[in-house]
Amino acid sequence: MNFTELQTAMPALMSGATMTIKVLFLAIIGGMVLGTVLALMRLSGNKLIATFAKLYVNFFRSVPLLLVLMWFYFAVPMVYKLITGQFLTLDTAFVSCVVAFMVFEAAYFSEIVRAGIQSIGKGQVNAAKALGMNYNQTMRYVILPQAFRKMFPLLLQQSIILFQDTTLVFAIGLVDFFRASYVRGDLMGFLTQYILLAGFVYWIVGFVLSSLVNHLKMKFKTS
Repeated sequence: MNFTELQTAMPALMSGATMTIKVLFLAIIGGMVLGTVLALMRLSGNKLIATFAKLYVNFFRSVPLLLVLMWFYFAVPMVYKLITGQFLTLDTAFVSCVVAFMVFEAAYFSEIVRAGIQSIGKGQVNAAKALGMNYNQTMRYVILPQAFRKMFPLLLQQSIILFQDTTLVFAIGLVDFFRASYVRGDLMGFLTQYILLAGFVYWIVGFVLSSLVNHLKMKFKTS
């Protein structure tokens, strides 16, 4: 494999990289939102709600991500047709992957958020009550902003794991960066080189982000 071959393959590789970033971004946003809701449910005084959230977290932390991807790949079009009466016109693999990652990662994000909320001293809650804030206002303006600041390195670390896990979309045919590299390598007879290239790119990104996480942890310890 030479530079000319890599230059020719670049549009396909960049298209795959764009798909990886889209899946990653949507999964992180959706996973964090759902994870925060689950964390609040687990910390609520309603036993039924707290139990449901606990069962949700324990279930998705106990099953392989690849299996969840396969479930949603077949389930999302079926559920969409049952609800709308029409076939899913969007990219089934893309929608299924985003939904699966959101639902799966929410179980992990929720534990990070829950730990972050519990790390805030009760004095903050009492101070908010003294100012006349209700529960929702206390969480929104006092607890969650402080908790997310403490949680940020852990949330970023979980996002790095999610970035690595996006390679699993290969199994259901979504053309991410890894699959684009694999297909190009298989087509041109440079399979080993392209797989090594993809691995190097994932390692570089993971290494840079992990270094950032370590830097943030040290910064927050000293602040």
